[in-house]
Amino acid sequence: MRKIIWAFSIVLAGCTSAQINQAISDVNKTLSGDQPLTTLEVGDGLKEALVKGITIGADLASQTDGYLKNPQIRIPFPPDVKKVEDRLRQIGLNNEVDKFIVTLNRGAEDAAKEAKPIFITAIKSLTIQDAWGILKGQPDAATQYLKRTTSPQLKEKFKPVIQSSLDRVSATKYYSDLVNTYNKIPLVEKVNPDLNEYATNLAMQGLFTMIASEEKKIRENPMERTTDLLKKVFSSQN
Repeated sequence: MRKIIWAFSIVLAGCTSAQINQAISDVNKTLSGDQPLTTLEVGDGLKEALVKGITIGADLASQTDGYLKNPQIRIPFPPDVKKVEDRLRQIGLNNEVDKFIVTLNRGAEDAAKEAKPIFITAIKSLTIQDAWGILKGQPDAATQYLKRTTSPQLKEKFKPVIQSSLDRVSATKYYSDLVNTYNKIPLVEKVNPDLNEYATNLAMQGLFTMIASEEKKIRENPMERTTDLLKKVFSSQN
């Protein structure tokens, strides 16, 4: 250490006081390992955090009952046709309605398995232009940025996945049967809402909710920062 200080004093000979102070600051950062964050590190750190968040979030959501028994993301009977549910329950079709709600959530859980690569591709194409603002933003700032900038593309890719999943678990059939049963009731106004659109929107919303939860953990809990890059980027905000 003495040799370092001696050599350093020779290098600083003839420098102004401002230059000396800056040099001392740089050396202290080097010795402590506290190097300033670069824009590239911030961008890569945010992408890494989002990949971690969607990986954990999608894995949790895709488990059996991942949607159905999570009150934050559970998909209910479509609210714009709540009267259908109410009327069908009134005429004793509780089991059929409940079965549809289960299969609707099973469809979302099934689709969540396929959603991960779609989201991760979108995350990797995230620009770093707003990286610093996201880093210093709200606990879900990165998730909101991802949602705002990728939702149209994600929806386009995710919709056929949801449709395939709904068909696979027979949710589409159950829904058609329920709507047809309702439409046969005398004097009711006929309904035929788009189940795929509804399920796609709520399934995506549920996944963003899970991502935001994981992002918040990474921001607030050092134990969630499982790589050196995550530790460096997010510890700078503590």
